[in-house]
Amino acid sequence: MPKVRIVFDRVRLEEKMLEQKAIELGHDTKMIDAKTTQFTTESKKNDYDFGDVVLERCVSYFRGLHFTAALEFLDIPVINRTEVANNCGNKMLTSLLLKKHNVPTPKTYFTFSSEAAVETLEKDGYPLVIKPIIGSWGRGVVPLRDRETADAIIEVRELNDGPLDRIYYLQEVVTRPPRDIRAISVGDQLIAAMYRTSTGGFKTNIALGAEPIACEITKELEDICMKASKAVGGGILGIDVMEDEKRGFVVHEVNNTVEFKGLAKVAKRDIPKEMIDYAISYAKR
Repeated sequence: MPKVRIVFDRVRLEEKMLEQKAIELGHDTKMIDAKTTQFTTESKKNDYDFGDVVLERCVSYFRGLHFTAALEFLDIPVINRTEVANNCGNKMLTSLLLKKHNVPTPKTYFTFSSEAAVETLEKDGYPLVIKPIIGSWGRGVVPLRDRETADAIIEVRELNDGPLDRIYYLQEVVTRPPRDIRAISVGDQLIAAMYRTSTGGFKTNIALGAEPIACEITKELEDICMKASKAVGGGILGIDVMEDEKRGFVVHEVNNTVEFKGLAKVAKRDIPKEMIDYAISYAKR
């Protein structure tokens, strides 16, 4: 009987759904709290039964990234790999990889000082959207519509002066309907997609109250999403797509530890089952 382990640092509905589905499918299933585990470089033996395959589901990006690296040190199959987690967790790396692999993506600027960021804004014109290179749920994502707004955001960053505050990620405002698309890829398949409609602002995150609406998976959508998946290294991914009025689909983010409770409400396929089945096949490679 395959042993499936789900690593978490906070139990959300998604982790409960994955655990229940793995048990229903007859797999030896356990949840492991990342916060209570320890590793050492002195031995590949440990006090924890990590089973045949691990689904890393930490909310904390940095905790999950480093936990994954520790599991790979132990030669334990883990989804997603450290390289994939790193590529998806850092928006700058994601944008560079998408562009390198010819995946349509919004025009994005990177600067490494507030002075250079202002110069870019003044040169290319407002509005641009500023995003933290690491973060989720739309936190810290702000449209800079004028110099006054830009100065206020930059002032806050300079006061905080965290290491990531010194990296400025600026992205064009895409002309699109008041929605975006969240799609989930599992291995080499796009299994589900939904529209996330705006709740009044320009953000469309389910965590902020956006409503999920079923989205048909067309060949065009499937092609761009699977191309994006390949660009960051594959696995189980959430791919965020916008519908540009002139260019068509553009990918703006790829998520490593994808949330799917909203999409599960409207999806035709059983998302947790697809993920567990993929994990089992991944462990057998």
